[in-house]
Parts: sequence; C-alpha cells; structure tokens
Amino acid sequence: MSDVKFHPLNDRVLVRRVESEAKSAGGLFIPDTAKERPIQGEVVAVGSGKLLDNGTRRAPAVKVGDRILFGKYAGDEIKLAGEEHLILREDEVLGVVE
Repeated sequence: MSDVKFHPLNDRVLVRRVESEAKSAGGLFIPDTAKERPIQGEVVAVGSGKLLDNGTRRAPAVKVGDRILFGKYAGDEIKLAGEEHLILREDEVLGVVE
C-alpha cells in the first residue's frame, strides 16, 4: 500500500497510541486479555487550530512529536496504512508528557 498522507482539519489531532508495558511493576507478564487500552500517544499530525466566533484561529497547543495523555474512550479510531490511529479534538487532550 502506498504511504497515506493525512492532515486533520480545524482543532483535530491525529495520534498513534503508545503501547503500555507488557510487564507489571512486580515483574509479572500481563496477558493481552487483561491489558487496558493505552491512554498515552504520540501526535502524528495537527490541524490548523480551532476557529473562534470572531473568525480567527487559535493555534493548537500540541505539536507533532508531542507525547500526550487522553481519556480512555476519547476520539475516533481509524486505520491508516495498516496502522491504528486516533483522531481527537484538542479539547480531549488532557496534557503533554515531558
């Protein structure tokens, strides 16, 4: 499949989930059936920003490459070039991990 180009619109953010650890803090391996959905991801693409009532755009608070936290059930899941991604509104981003 060819390399898919995707650019989110307005205040949308395209995110690739970062997989959680397969091992617990105590060293036990966690089976796939018991793993929770990751709530952390890497920003792959960012829209142009939210359109305000006065016609101007507010610049996005996140940028490509940022590692972010989001709600467990936030966003819409899509598949691009065989890879799972999420499309989130900027409002659904809880914070940036540094």
